[in-house]
Amino acid sequence: MEANSPLADLRGIAKHFGEGESRVDALRGLDLALYPGEVVGLLGPSGSGKSTLLNIIGCIIAPSTGHMTLDGKVVFDGGWTGGDLRKLRLDKIGFIFQFHNLLPFLNSRDNVAVVLELAGQGRAAARARADELLSYLEVDNRANAFPAHLSGGEAQRVAIARALANHPRLILADEPTAALDSQRAAIVLDLLRKVAREQSAAVLVVTHDEKIFDRFDRILRVRDGVLEG
Repeated sequence: MEANSPLADLRGIAKHFGEGESRVDALRGLDLALYPGEVVGLLGPSGSGKSTLLNIIGCIIAPSTGHMTLDGKVVFDGGWTGGDLRKLRLDKIGFIFQFHNLLPFLNSRDNVAVVLELAGQGRAAARARADELLSYLEVDNRANAFPAHLSGGEAQRVAIARALANHPRLILADEPTAALDSQRAAIVLDLLRKVAREQSAAVLVVTHDEKIFDRFDRILRVRDGVLEG
């Protein structure tokens, strides 16, 4: 794939739920391209289609119509184009959420390593990669701590490390700073910018958090299923 090619390229993406009088059009003919090294903010009121779009890019739900390419490969063209979607998500996509969703019975290191073990890596290699990421995100001093003993910012860093475990090209974040104060929110976005630049990843952040707007390379807005700006 060429360096200036989009990591995610969506054309004519539409999604509706239900039929007839009960039909709801969540997305309407949307075009979107996300490029390596950029952090993009996605804004919009509740019910505007933000989460639906995130779930489509993450190959969790299928569009009703449209065409989608991820990392140079066509994955949807009127229907899924074949292949193992679970493997695609593991290999290409990292997910970060508002609540860290760390497993309470695992320490930080093992919360990251478990993703790699599920993907087939041996335990020693998985834990070594986890330590590398925790160090990269400057939270390696909390590797043996359990989620209940982490601050909100520390837990979110561990969640980011988990999302990066499989070297994803595309990182999808849903309100990742909503539970953080201004200082910690800025740190999280700066970490995502660092990841995007150094690992040539594209980051898409759904947010209402005005504290972090100045951290985005681009800001897009969704209203009534239509992309603006």
